[in-house]
Amino acid sequence: MELRLIVFRPAALVVVLFVVAAVSWGQSTNKNGPKIVPPAQAAEANAAAPELAPQVADAEAAIVKSNWKDAETRLDAWLATHPSDQRALFDAGYVADAQNRLDDAARLYRRATEANPRSLEAHLSLGLLLARQNKLDDARPELEAATKLDPGPGGPALKARAWRALAEIDKPTPDRQGDAAAASQELLEALKLSPETSADTLLAANLAESAGQNDEAEAAYRRLLAKNPTSTPANAGLAHVLIARKQYPEAETFLRAALAKSPDNPVLNAQLAMVLAAQDKAEALPLLENLHAAHPEDAAITRMLAQVEAEAGDPVASDKLYQGLLAKSPQDLTLLIAHAQNLTRQLKYAEALAAFDKATRLDPSDGEAWAGLAFAASKTGQPTLALHALTMRSKLLPDVPSTYFLWATSYDTIHDKDRAAAYYHQFLESSAGKFPDQEWQARQRLLVLEKKK
Repeated sequence: MELRLIVFRPAALVVVLFVVAAVSWGQSTNKNGPKIVPPAQAAEANAAAPELAPQVADAEAAIVKSNWKDAETRLDAWLATHPSDQRALFDAGYVADAQNRLDDAARLYRRATEANPRSLEAHLSLGLLLARQNKLDDARPELEAATKLDPGPGGPALKARAWRALAEIDKPTPDRQGDAAAASQELLEALKLSPETSADTLLAANLAESAGQNDEAEAAYRRLLAKNPTSTPANAGLAHVLIARKQYPEAETFLRAALAKSPDNPVLNAQLAMVLAAQDKAEALPLLENLHAAHPEDAAITRMLAQVEAEAGDPVASDKLYQGLLAKSPQDLTLLIAHAQNLTRQLKYAEALAAFDKATRLDPSDGEAWAGLAFAASKTGQPTLALHALTMRSKLLPDVPSTYFLWATSYDTIHDKDRAAAYYHQFLESSAGKFPDQEWQARQRLLVLEKKK
């Protein structure tokens, strides 16, 4: 058995654990763009609004019929002579939003807030639009302003919408750290103003997970599944909790039951593949191959397949996938180390050394990269480099049998007999019979190094 410093990164199998359905930034059924209050109800929503001009009323009648061009023409004509009419600006923003002219919509909504800074609807519409554009830093002040304004006859549900949107912004995601505590408080503020929805329960479950409160998260997911057994976010979320606890058999049973109802669901299939891989079940590989064939551009599924292929003893097929991923993300440390490990398995030590060296330069605090560099340096006859890499690794990770052996052989190569002997002894004490070939080598070298002159 060859003793190698190859460590698989669990994170590579955790990339596709679950998809969370976000609370919608707007609740309109208009597929082209959400709106807070339909234009025809604007006068009711703003008790202080002046009498509606006939031109604006005609535009709103066109909006009700989704006649966007007619409404736009009428509103443009009116705003040309009444540029500070907050109602018309708000309606014009809605029309632009409905036509997916988001920058125009944001500009018009902002003008509406400037025309009437006390308009909760205008701040809320602008904040929701900016959030949909992922301009979260710009969206936050608009939404915060909406939470402090009087909703008037529009009712507390409008203010609750602003609180929910803030909770979505603060919710931790794979792409941003977020603030789970702040998001939880914002969700509570929303629930003080309006009844709990399924989206609220899902968000609460996500936030509980982020805070490490798996029991609370599980309870919330199960409440959702009691109402909707086929909910992908709830099924995937509960599976994620079980996986996080390493309850793999229970997670497998649960996922198989969920897939019986939704057999083609890629998220649930990916989770099942991960659970099978964690249990070293051969079924994981064909399942991932089918998933990858159906979703060849899904980077997370590709990562999972690459790792499982490597574990199954096919570094060539695995590395082909990793190289494709690296072509798109050349600075991804996890991908780079996995690629270097595959090169090591293929005995391409010089190429592996170059890849591990690049990894240590990208992140000098990654102990696995230094371990790989030490092993590759040893295999390419560079004991001094191997010792340097081992020294760097020792600052980050404790020694294990494989590193003790590398220390020993590297010192042995540069003829430092005392240190070599000391590390051979440490290796033998820690290996516990798991590496018979290296243990035999260590004992033979100790006979030579400790031979009395």
